[in-house]
Amino acid sequence: MHAADLGLLVMRAGLGVMLLLHGTNKVFGPGGLAGTARWFESVGLRPAWLHARLAATFEIGAGLLMAVGFLFPAAGAGFVGLMLVAGFTDHRGKGFFVFKGGWEYVSLVGLMAAALAAVGPGALSVDRAIGWHLEGLAWAGCAVAVGLAAGLGLLTSCRSAGQAAAD
Repeated sequence: MHAADLGLLVMRAGLGVMLLLHGTNKVFGPGGLAGTARWFESVGLRPAWLHARLAATFEIGAGLLMAVGFLFPAAGAGFVGLMLVAGFTDHRGKGFFVFKGGWEYVSLVGLMAAALAAVGPGALSVDRAIGWHLEGLAWAGCAVAVGLAAGLGLLTSCRSAGQAAAD
């Protein structure tokens, strides 16, 4: 094992567990899914009940995949898509700094997930344990492209649903 593998494990685990806990809080935290849905409605995610469940599922799933280093490009795509949606729904228009509600935090999380997709999960991962080497610029590019497409598709569908409800 190299020091880089330990460093990758620490980064993966930190990002993964953070997002996994964020997702479980949407389900089991104060207000549960109903409270999450009410908040999602307030930021324009419609139908809010569906987006609350999707967000929780994808946060838990992408967080778990990142933490254990399994299907690593999929984990990166999940992070990129989730952070894009968070940036546009909750942090947009509030400036850069997170302490003012800005997009600093979500951009850093998304960028780190994309960077990790490029270098791979390291030797201490499920992917490596089963002999998979899903890293490099092509895999990272796919992760970013899929994440951006999914996030933009979700944002577009929310706006379409919101406009249809207003009509």
